[in-house]
Amino acid sequence: MDFAGCEVVELRRYRLRPGMFDDLQAVFQPWLVDGQEAAGMRLGGQFRDRDRADRFVWFRGFASMQQRHEALTAFYTGPLWRRHAAAANATMIDSDDVLLLRATEPEHRPAAPGPYGINDFVVGEAWTVPAGSDLERVLSGPGHRVLERALGQPVAMWRTEPEINTFKSLPVREGSYVVWLAAFPDEDRWRTAAARLTADPAWREIAERAATVETMCLEPTATSKHPAPRLPPGTGPDGSPRA
Repeated sequence: MDFAGCEVVELRRYRLRPGMFDDLQAVFQPWLVDGQEAAGMRLGGQFRDRDRADRFVWFRGFASMQQRHEALTAFYTGPLWRRHAAAANATMIDSDDVLLLRATEPEHRPAAPGPYGINDFVVGEAWTVPAGSDLERVLSGPGHRVLERALGQPVAMWRTEPEINTFKSLPVREGSYVVWLAAFPDEDRWRTAAARLTADPAWREIAERAATVETMCLEPTATSKHPAPRLPPGTGPDGSPRA
């Protein structure tokens, strides 16, 4: 199983001490990526927030909620985490901004693992779904079609995992959310696509339903694997040729 096949996904957003992003990566990249994968997790993208340089944003996935509990237990009680926990935790102010997610219905899964390009500009949004709202259904159905049409890129999407968090030592944020993620070859391509999306009447109508929307503009780390679908050169989101 790779990250694209994971049924349960965490979106983790850490607020770090000023200037400590590279210090965390010096522990995370050589030790904690492979260590978590060896415990049964699958890591997706790892990023610096372009608008908040001391934010580390990353994804990890699991086969199921039961497997998540087993993998987290194995990792956080194991020797690798005990050896590196102090150094990693010393870089952090807050590591509790976590969304526990699963695939939408219908599914819009991420890409199979692969490295980002050096200039890739990755964008995601976390939408808060108001109680009693049909926003989740709208976003995962017609909203997803509008997103891909306007952005000109494939879009991965997740929704809140309905089961309770069974690994209590790692809290997750309460509430209902929809998260989408897309990758662009560069910032200019994103800005052009964002203007199309903002101007789309169907998207504006959907956006009015949201309680809050958190936008993330992300820079992949050197070893980040791709969680967002990517287009082959010269094709559109539906696989058709693109000029």
